[in-house]
Amino acid sequence: MHLNLRDKTVVVTGGTKGIGRAIVEGFLDEGSRVYFCCRTGADISAATSSFVTKYPYTFISGSAIDVSKPSDVSAWISRIVEYEKKIDVVVSNVSSISVTNTPEAWETAYGTDMRGTVSLVQAALPHLEASKGSIITISSVSGRDIDFTAPSPYGAFKAALIHYTAQLAHTLAPKSVRANTVSPGNIYVEDGVWGGIEKSNHALFSSQMAKNPMGRMGKPEEIAAAVLFLASERASFISGANLVVDGSLCTGVQF
Repeated sequence: MHLNLRDKTVVVTGGTKGIGRAIVEGFLDEGSRVYFCCRTGADISAATSSFVTKYPYTFISGSAIDVSKPSDVSAWISRIVEYEKKIDVVVSNVSSISVTNTPEAWETAYGTDMRGTVSLVQAALPHLEASKGSIITISSVSGRDIDFTAPSPYGAFKAALIHYTAQLAHTLAPKSVRANTVSPGNIYVEDGVWGGIEKSNHALFSSQMAKNPMGRMGKPEEIAAAVLFLASERASFISGANLVVDGSLCTGVQF
């Protein structure tokens, strides 16, 4: 299947590790021009060096951005548009992964997961309207099911992202801008959340692993594949969807 994403201008938040990194690499593999961010300059430098080595003929640019600060996000988008003159796809992937039920965790999660997403969309929207582009937010099965992360801001704000994205889909459809959510299940990354839990809390890791009907956790590349499809013209009539990519982990029927 040809996705026709070559030379599309793509913006990804949280693109140096795990799912975000796989999404960046997926677009680079398709020949897209990719801009990504994270909070630390050292991670940006390391990731950029790796991307350039692996994809020497594809444009990539990383920036150290705190997405919880709307002014930083707006300035970043302005710089991208000044150079590219357009934006075709935005992927709001970054998350604080806050699973502790404290006021500080709720504040951090709101700033990163919600305000960060809203700021990205608002800054990019005029350019997405011009290109008839696509918005993709990364939620989680924790936004659909009450799971071991409850009670915490993680599932609550992931659920809010699904609703916000559906609102965008409905209101932007007349302007031919699509908005969809991808909700990953348990995704294993060695230096990520589940890799850390495997080392620090093997009992929890084992219990969660046992809940996966396929007998394994997912791979970041499997989430990236869903994102790329939704960003492409092959999904031209799909908007407002919450695509759950979880290996049938969730037991509820999604109508």
